[in-house]
Amino acid sequence: MSEPREKAFLALYERHARNSTEIPDGRVGQLVAGVLDHVEDIDRLIEGASKNWSIQRMAAVDASILRLAVFELTSRPETPTGVVINEAVELAKRYSTEQSGSFVNGVLAAIARSTRP
Repeated sequence: MSEPREKAFLALYERHARNSTEIPDGRVGQLVAGVLDHVEDIDRLIEGASKNWSIQRMAAVDASILRLAVFELTSRPETPTGVVINEAVELAKRYSTEQSGSFVNGVLAAIARSTRP
C-alpha cells in the first residue's frame, strides 16, 4: 500500500471526523488539497454510484477513502485504475469493515467505468 495514499486518507479522515484544518506537506498534502478543492464534484460522483447512500450517511472512514480514490480516478490518469481501487479496498478493510471493502469496490468500479476510458 502506498504510504502517501494512506497518510492522505488519515488526514482526510481527521478533517472529516474531528474538524481538523491541517494539510500535510508534499505529495500527501497535494492529494488532500486536491480532494478538498473538488469535494463537491467528488461527492456527486460518489452519491450517483452508491445506491440510496448520501455521503452524510456513510461512515467517515468510508467517505474519506472514497473521496481520495475518486480524486485519483478523475484527476490522476497516470495512476492505473486497478491500483487506485485495490488500495482503496485495502484501506477500507484495514480501517473500516470487511463489508466496507466490497462497498468501496462497487462504488469505485462504477465511477471508473463512467470516468475512465
